[in-house]
Amino acid sequence: MNVKRLGEMDFPLLLSAVALIILGVMFVFSAGVTSTGDIVSTEYIRQIIWAVLSIVVCLVLSLVDYRRIYDFVEYIYFFFLLLILYTAVFGKVVNGARAWLGIGSFGIQPSEFMKIATILYLAKYLDSSGREADETHRFIISALIIFVPVAIILLQPDLGTALVFIPIFLFMSYIAGIRLTYILYVAFFIAGTGILTVLPLWQSYILKSSYPFINALSNTKVDFLLIGLFAIICVLSIFGYLRYRKRYFYWIAYIFSGLAGSFLFSFIARHVLKEYQIMRLLVFLDPSIDPRGAGWNIIQSITAIGSGGILGKGFLQGTQSHYRYLPQQSTDFIFSIFSEEMGFIGGIVLFLLFLVILIRCTTLMKTTSDPFGSYVASGISAVIFFHFVINVGMAMGIMPITGIPLIFLSYGGSSLLATMIGIGILQSIYIRRFEH
Repeated sequence: MNVKRLGEMDFPLLLSAVALIILGVMFVFSAGVTSTGDIVSTEYIRQIIWAVLSIVVCLVLSLVDYRRIYDFVEYIYFFFLLLILYTAVFGKVVNGARAWLGIGSFGIQPSEFMKIATILYLAKYLDSSGREADETHRFIISALIIFVPVAIILLQPDLGTALVFIPIFLFMSYIAGIRLTYILYVAFFIAGTGILTVLPLWQSYILKSSYPFINALSNTKVDFLLIGLFAIICVLSIFGYLRYRKRYFYWIAYIFSGLAGSFLFSFIARHVLKEYQIMRLLVFLDPSIDPRGAGWNIIQSITAIGSGGILGKGFLQGTQSHYRYLPQQSTDFIFSIFSEEMGFIGGIVLFLLFLVILIRCTTLMKTTSDPFGSYVASGISAVIFFHFVINVGMAMGIMPITGIPLIFLSYGGSSLLATMIGIGILQSIYIRRFEH
């Protein structure tokens, strides 16, 4: 390792990340203080330890040539795949999901590191398959690399973490030049699955009336009849396309395969996910449908953000958090505490720090001479962007509650360490961006 190369790092990227980590430690501390000034949580101490460790790991990784791991990414991917599978069976249950491994109060969440492993493996595949003539084959293999860990994580069940893999796939596929119709197909499939999953609860809690089509979604026989019908139409359309080469057969197969998949996976989701997890996807439309449950979180979060005003109430001066109205305030709703105490101006600063990170990631994607490095950068930027947009939107009540933390700020060692591993890899790519 040549320590002198630290001077070649992307300092706007590093300093923005460190600034966010410091803010995270401050507001994890704030989340553990009561209205009387008593400190009721030591989470901030553990967060400081994780923060120091994460920054050190980031600096070390920046000195390591990221290209050295190219030949080992398959082993890294399958190791963490086995680890999350083991976790789904033998892990600790926290907040309703068997997603943790650990002893006592110490634990790690392997699925956080699975994100980085998946990005590396998918980046290698997209790089090595770039000259393949069969683009459909390239798309299918890429989808399998993503959706195998997604399926295992959903078994835990951890919907929030599973969702993060979707933008990884979409961003990296787009950067790798996979046909846009394929990428839109995945978006159509995911949107269809989400809508069909929440429709029964939407009917019960918001419409408060009965519709035969929606009722049919709760009937297993009808579900499988529709899935079978759509699958048959899809198969016949594929046969027609291969036999007659008519474009409309392609589009019929495109649409009905998406419908069949959406019905199938929505059926699985309704039986794997717990009702409160599905309710979280629904309640942002109308928090009043569950004011003491999932709706309570949104109502209190919006109240906290609104009470901060322009300049905020000041550090440790928030009321919603210190009177313990906000649930999970050191993790999912840390942005609510930050906004209450730092106000609109503080929120703008926070947005700018994330913007700097995303701009630096985008610039790196364009400037690096190595396609593998470019794909890795796109995957890591997808994770950061998705976490930020969903968590902040969730806190503001404009996105469903999915349990996705605010990256860099929320309490959690696994999330922070995995993120800074990603930043370290980005620094390694940046330092060697012009090398061949």
